[in-house]
Amino acid sequence: MSEITDFDALREAMAENSGQPEGPARNARAEELLTAAEKLGIPLAVIEALGHQLKVYNYSSEKGKMFVPFARLLRMWDERPEDFDEYESHSLHWVFKWVSAGMLDQPHVPLASIEKWLGEMEHRYRLAGHSERAVRSAEHSVAAHVGDVARAERAYAAWLAADRDSMADCHACELHGQGWWQAEQGRDAEALDLWRPVLEGEYTCAHEPHTALASSLVPLLRLGREEEARASHLRGFRLVRAMESMRGAYAEHVEFCALTGNEARGLELLAERPAYFTDDGHPQSKLDFMSVVALLMDRLTGLGLGDRQVPGPAGREWTARELATHAREVALALAARFDERNGTTHVSERARARMARRPLVERLPLGVRSVRPAPPPAPVAAPVPATGQPDLPALLAEARRLSDTLQPGAVEAWAAAAAAAEGAELDPRDRAEMADHEAMSLGPEGTGLFERAAGHYAEAGDPGEALAARARGAYVRALAGDVDGAVAAVTGLYDEVLPLYAADGTGIRQTASVVMSRARILTRRAHGAEGDPAALAEAEAAVREVLALVEGRTGEDVRLAARVAEARAMLGELAGLAGDLERAAELFARGAAAFTAAGLPWFAVEYEARLASLAHHLGDMAEAERALRAALEHGGAQLEAPGRAQLHLQLAEVVGVRGEAVEAARHALEAAHWADEAGESATLGAWARQQLGGFLLRQGRWAEAAEVLESALPDLTAETHGDGAVVQTQWWLGDCLSELGEHRAAAERRLQAAEIARHWPEQHDHATLAHLAGESLGQAGLAAEADQAYARAGGLWRELGNTHGLIRSLRARAWLALSAQDGLGGARDLMADAVRECEEAREAATDEESRQQLVAELGHTHRQFGDLLARSASEGTEGAPVREVFEEALAQVVCSAEVFASLGDGALHSRTGAELAAGRLEADLGRPADAAARARAVLAAYEGRGGTEAGDGEDEAVRARRAEAEQLLRLSAERPD
Repeated sequence: MSEITDFDALREAMAENSGQPEGPARNARAEELLTAAEKLGIPLAVIEALGHQLKVYNYSSEKGKMFVPFARLLRMWDERPEDFDEYESHSLHWVFKWVSAGMLDQPHVPLASIEKWLGEMEHRYRLAGHSERAVRSAEHSVAAHVGDVARAERAYAAWLAADRDSMADCHACELHGQGWWQAEQGRDAEALDLWRPVLEGEYTCAHEPHTALASSLVPLLRLGREEEARASHLRGFRLVRAMESMRGAYAEHVEFCALTGNEARGLELLAERPAYFTDDGHPQSKLDFMSVVALLMDRLTGLGLGDRQVPGPAGREWTARELATHAREVALALAARFDERNGTTHVSERARARMARRPLVERLPLGVRSVRPAPPPAPVAAPVPATGQPDLPALLAEARRLSDTLQPGAVEAWAAAAAAAEGAELDPRDRAEMADHEAMSLGPEGTGLFERAAGHYAEAGDPGEALAARARGAYVRALAGDVDGAVAAVTGLYDEVLPLYAADGTGIRQTASVVMSRARILTRRAHGAEGDPAALAEAEAAVREVLALVEGRTGEDVRLAARVAEARAMLGELAGLAGDLERAAELFARGAAAFTAAGLPWFAVEYEARLASLAHHLGDMAEAERALRAALEHGGAQLEAPGRAQLHLQLAEVVGVRGEAVEAARHALEAAHWADEAGESATLGAWARQQLGGFLLRQGRWAEAAEVLESALPDLTAETHGDGAVVQTQWWLGDCLSELGEHRAAAERRLQAAEIARHWPEQHDHATLAHLAGESLGQAGLAAEADQAYARAGGLWRELGNTHGLIRSLRARAWLALSAQDGLGGARDLMADAVRECEEAREAATDEESRQQLVAELGHTHRQFGDLLARSASEGTEGAPVREVFEEALAQVVCSAEVFASLGDGALHSRTGAELAAGRLEADLGRPADAAARARAVLAAYEGRGGTEAGDGEDEAVRARRAEAEQLLRLSAERPD
């Protein structure tokens, strides 16, 4: 680190330190700079160094340190005010507000001292001629802190009534403070109205909208505005994440997680900031933080996760239950110190109320990956009547009701009955149904149980149901892969059940069950037969046999109605295997409709989902969308998490195709949530987040999109999702970061994507990403790296035969070169190369449309060439004499106007823009008459074009050009030749 020997070097070092991240390192450097300033022997240097030290302390976790430099500054002001320049005099009075607020946040500072300081502030402001607005704002803070609502309301009214002057906080900070008070008093809607200009970016500052976004979270939730709360969390947390001084706002984001079922994300936030548990420099924000830590830990304990290991203060491991106790003790101890100082109980009451908050939303999906901690499974107990024993008859009756009507939960009801029947005497029928349904719950592992159930059915005198149970076992065998064995088994059962039915030895329900099992097994064999016509024909005949047996004879029996519906859908499945997709779609629709008509909509979901896929494949997007919506509606609460995630993701894609980005984002958000619930965060969840990020980007919600895409990236892999998905995500993320002004990070993402695309056979994406990386690197101030990226892109554009891309990369490099070592010379060469490439491509163009596009590109290149030369002359770039460079610039701009003129009215605005640029150069060269002539030519070009009333974009452009031309005329008239 070089020694500071003069005032300019000190100022440069302070400016550099101001740009460093908040924290102890920046504070320590400020202390070193004060020591260096004292050695210079210049009072103003010491004053500026003290002001710098005070500022970095204020924007850090060591706020308590700012009182010492401020006291010294105030003493210097009182002794020699003439040592302060205008800026430092203003700054001294400005930071009175920081100090008064800082005293409130330090419980060791007596309340009487704070009140005295408030009076001192009022006195000094009055002497300096300042409004009392800032004083009344500070008084309001004191009154609100101690819980004196009446005084706070009076100060609030006086604050708003006083004139705004140079001592008033910026609009953003004032609105945040006013909104905070409204929310504190339960007036959430009024608070959000006050915050609106800050949240929408109309007013901003170093800490806004950061704090307003954090403060808005609970009010938005209380008002039921959950979508806005989600967006404010994603936007706001991104802003406060890297700012050490914003522990209070950070705490509000942790609180939001605790109140919305996002406990896992809350734990992630705690893990990111371990120092927040122990930093003591700002007791008020530590109280806020530890209060919400206790809230979150209580929430986890209430979910049965009290023994889960959680992030906490360094030095030991913590469980949620232990950290809850510790955080509560710390928070209440801090609150007690404030209350002792204030002589009230307000701070403790407020902390207790905060720690006792209950969730405002059971679960608010955020889109970022964060799987809810699963509580330990609770044992399912059978209903116990007053006698103290499970009511087995009631359980059996309920299980039969559910299974006979094909209601959800039948298998679980039979399991509860079986559990209650342990050790009880059961008749064979009961044992048969229990074994049957247990086998159904086991899938391929239930074959043996189906046999046991069949034996019990036979013992109960129901040979038909025994055959049906064995047929179900045969189907499970097919599902396990033994299709041939299953066919052989079910054929024998089929041959038995038909004569039995004909002899009235069993009913239609049992017979239909065997016939349907046979149809299912043959259909499964057809799947493996790779379109074999014989296998398809045999399966179709088996399905039609089900219809022949049951159709028209269902009566009130929903089981038989379900057989008809399933048979229709199975015919659709076979039509699809045969390649008749239109017929398959029609039959799936009929099958789904039949299930719904039978009062069994949850069975329709599978076939509506298949119909949606077919419709999508056939290009019928409207039918695909209808089927997906129907599947979600009909699945209802019975739809399992993986299926729900798939349906929402497909619907997001379909809706997104027709441009409905807002609704598509909602479905992608739901898909991400349900994928997490299903334990598929790294697979289906990553897809959903990737899509969600893209839909948010389409809406210009850059910060939210960036958070979601960054969350998706770690799970996206070339092996699982394809490298195209990885590149697209990096690309989108680069776009978001660029819009957010994070240009270095944007460049990194774009270069990472370009490196993957470099290996693709088609290189257009590689070229585009390299070009975009050049833009980001240039905006990040990394000129050499930007030039390399543009050169890489230019080489690719040349290989691809994309002259427009090549020319634009050359122009971009020329602008970068202007500030590089070779300066104007290198920039001029690159622009000349761009002109030459454009002219050669224009001559080689084989069609008129391409030629016209290249002519326009040539016009823009000449115009940029002229602008570059003029810029170099204006900024004093080393090289040719200024007048010669201006003349050269004029020649290029005139050439641009001539090129655009050759394109006729289609390039009118480009031509007149070049004419006006030429006129301004003529004026700079001392030729006002020539400048005026060009201005009049522009006015003549627009004569009769565009109205004077507000209108469309064309009229706006016309008015803008006319205004520029008239301004140039006035300028020319003021300058004699």
